[in-house]
Amino acid sequence: MSSGSTPRPVRFESWRLMAVYLVIALAFAGLLFRLINLQIFEGSNWAASAVDNYTNEVSVPAPRGIIYDRNGYILARNLASYNIVITPADLPDDDSDIQAIYRELAKLLDVPIGGRVDDEVLLEEAKLYGPCVPGPGITQLVALQDSLAPYSPVKIKCNVTEEIARVVDEKAVDWPGVTVEVEPIRDYPTGSLTASLVGFLGPIPASLEEELRAQGFVPNRDKIGYSGVEASLQDVLAGRNGLRVVQVDVAGQELRNLEPPIPTVPGNNVYLTIDTRLQAAAEASLIQEINFWNTYFGTIRISSGVVIAMNPKTGEILAMVSYPSYENNRFARIIPAYYYEQLSQDPRHPLLNNAISAEFPPGSVFKLSTATGAINEGVVTLSDIVDAPGQLELCEKFNVNDVCTEFNTRPFVDHIFEQRPEGFGPISFLQCIAFSSNVCFYKLGGGYEDEIPQGLGIERLGEYARALGYGQRSGIELLGEADGLIPAPQWKRINTGENWSTGDTYIASVGQGYVLGTPLQILMSGATIANHGKLMQPTIVHDITDGDGKPVEWWFDPSDPNNLKVNEFQTPGSYQISPFTPNMKWDVTVTPLIEGYSCDLGYCSLTEDLKIIKPESVEAVRTGTRLAVTDPAFGTLYDVFNEFPIAVAGKTGTAEYCDDVARAAQQCDFGKWPTHSWTLAYAPYEDPEIIVVAFAYHGGEGASVAAPIVARVIQAYFEFKAIDIALENPASGR
Repeated sequence: MSSGSTPRPVRFESWRLMAVYLVIALAFAGLLFRLINLQIFEGSNWAASAVDNYTNEVSVPAPRGIIYDRNGYILARNLASYNIVITPADLPDDDSDIQAIYRELAKLLDVPIGGRVDDEVLLEEAKLYGPCVPGPGITQLVALQDSLAPYSPVKIKCNVTEEIARVVDEKAVDWPGVTVEVEPIRDYPTGSLTASLVGFLGPIPASLEEELRAQGFVPNRDKIGYSGVEASLQDVLAGRNGLRVVQVDVAGQELRNLEPPIPTVPGNNVYLTIDTRLQAAAEASLIQEINFWNTYFGTIRISSGVVIAMNPKTGEILAMVSYPSYENNRFARIIPAYYYEQLSQDPRHPLLNNAISAEFPPGSVFKLSTATGAINEGVVTLSDIVDAPGQLELCEKFNVNDVCTEFNTRPFVDHIFEQRPEGFGPISFLQCIAFSSNVCFYKLGGGYEDEIPQGLGIERLGEYARALGYGQRSGIELLGEADGLIPAPQWKRINTGENWSTGDTYIASVGQGYVLGTPLQILMSGATIANHGKLMQPTIVHDITDGDGKPVEWWFDPSDPNNLKVNEFQTPGSYQISPFTPNMKWDVTVTPLIEGYSCDLGYCSLTEDLKIIKPESVEAVRTGTRLAVTDPAFGTLYDVFNEFPIAVAGKTGTAEYCDDVARAAQQCDFGKWPTHSWTLAYAPYEDPEIIVVAFAYHGGEGASVAAPIVARVIQAYFEFKAIDIALENPASGR
């Protein structure tokens, strides 16, 4: 083409411009849609998120309530624990000044300064440690906190002495950023003496974290009760945490309150029915007896024991000792793993309150149930004489039609057989109780030939045992209560695959075999007899007061033993625990608790009748317990209480056993099983105000080991009462 030719005109295509406009329009539409979506549809969410960015909720811990005994002696309280903390944002700007503070702090607190701030290895190691745990140096702890929340303090050392805390306070001007944090910790002045009752606190477990967080608790800070009253009365003692809603900047510094603060509600104070003086006397008596017999035998024979004292007319537990115990003050700040493992593996179970959680064969103290049933059902009368030889031959039958042979005939001996082979001879019903004759109770429980053709029988025996408090939880305000065991033919068939035999009834009649009870249940059975048939609700809570000392009304619901409920409202099955009101579970002489049985030809069938225990039946058993003290010939408690200035009545018990501990020690030789020691006694006889049960594991005869413990506790009770009267001590009557 020549140079002078005309250039070709460029053709404009309008669709290209439209495409550009369309793209721009779509972009603006997208932006507009996004803006509308953010501002209108999601505006509230983003506004809430923005508020969250500058809003922080600060939980203010509520002080936990104090636990007292009945006389106002402190059993659990809150003490100030001093922690040395550093707030990174408040430290000086000059690094040399910071290092000077670190050096002086390290020397004062005996903690390491640490390495370089930029040492990533040390910083990673610091992340693995919790507060108050020895390990990282000051430099690493502060640097890590500075990277996370510079306006939040980090603990450098915890639980320092008051002297060190004062030194740090005095140095506050020269040590900017270093302060003393006061943290409340639980303190138990009586320590192991009341640990099984009071319990201890621990961190919130993961299984309860969601539930307790909804109630205002803060995991990793707040603690809850793990055992004892601290656990069962958690709702009473804990109070309610306060709340502050504050505005913070990007570094976490508090700027101002956004809402009026919600104040804390301190926990209520609890007064227990326990008398610490009597508790100490009971523990000392138990340990004294254990040490005496262990020294006498030259070996650790008696390893554990229980002592409980109660007012049978009100149900107030005056002392409850479970030995061995543990030191709950060691759990005040943390629960040491080695110590907890040591306690958990101890076969004596010191972490358990064996007064309510352990089940043992009750032995002869169970004869109160057999005696009550036998006299009430007419198996025997007060004028009848029962022959009690040293031993008797029983034809043991699993069915009524079984034939007696030499293979199913075996001897049943009395406890006096070795010293007196001829036994007690002909004795009355009252002497059966006072002498604790096994042979007599074998006959009363299971019958014997033509002398007592039809004994009480296991079905009716179970009815009377439950009426006196066996076979069910008492409902006391403590977690972990066991229910014991009153066996029945159906229970044996299900659990052993065998039929019930007459020998089983014989053994159960004297509190052996399959029969199990807790020390508290055994105390309740004696209290029912002592209190003329009235069984009062055992309680360890006397009063609950607020911070001003004013009584607060509270009710206790024991319907779920694994989740005891304490509330301010009466619910079905609950009973009032504050202000103190004696609660009667039942009166066996008024309430028809005994289901009737028709027993013919060895079989007992349930009838529709319900009956009471006649008052004269209860009084007959009471008379027998008094005769155990006054009869100089064979009264089991005569030697212990004969010269006692106050009329005492009671019952001893010696219970054979063969558990895992005895098997491991190869002590379960047939006919020579080891024995537990029991004694139950109350005073004054006519109008009892104290009943005491003592138990010694592998203690031997109840009259020799447990009875002296009971005697000393009863004596201490009346001595303390005399002192209080002389001093006109108003608190003692709480």
